[in-house]
Amino acid sequence: MPKPEFLTAQFITSVLTITIVMQILLAMAGLSIYFERKISAWMQDRYGPNRTGFDLGLPVLKSLFRGFGFWGLGQSLADGIKMLLKEDFTPRNADKALFMLAPALAVIPALLGFAIIPWGGTLAFPELTIPVLNWTIEAAEVTVAGANISIGIVYLLAVGAISIYAVALGSWASNNKYSFLGGMRAASQMLSYEIPMGLSILCVLLITGTLLPMAMVDHQSQHGWLIFSQPLACLIFGICVLAECNRAPFDNAECEAELVGGYHTEYSSMRFGLFFLAEYTHMATGAAIFAVMFLGGWHLSPFPGVFEIPGLRAEDTGILAALLKFGVLFGKVVLLIWLMMLIRWTLPRLRFDQVMQVGWQAVIPASMLLVLMNATIVYLGRTSLVEQLIANVLLGAAMFATVRMLPKSTKNKRIRLAGSRFSPLEGEVAVAGPQIDLAREDRPVEGSARLGAH
Repeated sequence: MPKPEFLTAQFITSVLTITIVMQILLAMAGLSIYFERKISAWMQDRYGPNRTGFDLGLPVLKSLFRGFGFWGLGQSLADGIKMLLKEDFTPRNADKALFMLAPALAVIPALLGFAIIPWGGTLAFPELTIPVLNWTIEAAEVTVAGANISIGIVYLLAVGAISIYAVALGSWASNNKYSFLGGMRAASQMLSYEIPMGLSILCVLLITGTLLPMAMVDHQSQHGWLIFSQPLACLIFGICVLAECNRAPFDNAECEAELVGGYHTEYSSMRFGLFFLAEYTHMATGAAIFAVMFLGGWHLSPFPGVFEIPGLRAEDTGILAALLKFGVLFGKVVLLIWLMMLIRWTLPRLRFDQVMQVGWQAVIPASMLLVLMNATIVYLGRTSLVEQLIANVLLGAAMFATVRMLPKSTKNKRIRLAGSRFSPLEGEVAVAGPQIDLAREDRPVEGSARLGAH
């Protein structure tokens, strides 16, 4: 039996990469929910999940998992089991076919986007012989990625755009006004912020001259990380990633104070869990492509020639080097996800009109000017790191000065309330803090005892 033509070293590497990375992303999505709770608790001076162990509170499992219940690490597993066991219902008068299709359309693009990420760089695949079938796989240098395709970034944009259909279909099929409003918000927000995202990526393509993520990493190893030479494109891309993932401060599509739960209000059980899985997987994919385009991929040296670590160089193509490169890139992904979580629990949610205003009146014009600037410096051949940084600083200063001269909007102005802390009456002094000493105590019991002693 002759060997199939598609069975090459790159095919085997791609299949193994897809299998391993997909399992890591699925596990990472569950753990991300746990760490989001712990980070929010840390920022709000709480404990967060700290009791649920792997025994899940069952006496049968207590002896088996004794000692593994620390830090509440079993919370994600308990949440997953709860999602699987909860009742799955469909609202009355809902479009059942589209209602069932929407969660799948949400999670599938999220699990497809990571395929172009070069997780481990180049690997020297040895010659492999399959004894039973007598097939020989020729030795070759392969890319440790799910799909080593020439279109690269274009594939990522095309796959990411499919998630809009999931939100639109889920909100429409639910037959719920809150879901419909959330779907409208999400669709308009995603469509709006895909424009500056594409333009910021175009800036990277102009500088690197390639669509291949692998070539972008190689360019940064020779010319320095693009976060230093293209800070404006990096900032715009980061904003767009938050908006595309529906993360705060752009999470108006699921604004609990206004829309109950937004486009997934009527979903329950594992269908509801699929939307969360899609969100956190989108975060991981967005963080990975951010690290590849602006943080040098698996390279630890932000500037060429500063220091080189054995195993992370372009000529290192062994299996240990591939694992080391994967670990460095994955560490950057985890760091960026942590930063997204910090932003969520730090910045307040923007109003939806502010979200659209930021997109169409600030981010999109800025990204268009940025593309024009990069096209000019590429045409003039001024593409060194220092020259790009100077051009970005000058463009940023010009945009800031222009915004200061534009007429201010008269909408949504704060109305002065006489007698409030911001508008005290004449002769009065506004006092906002508590006037009782006990109210200022961090430890009320100890404070009351101390005050009583006096």
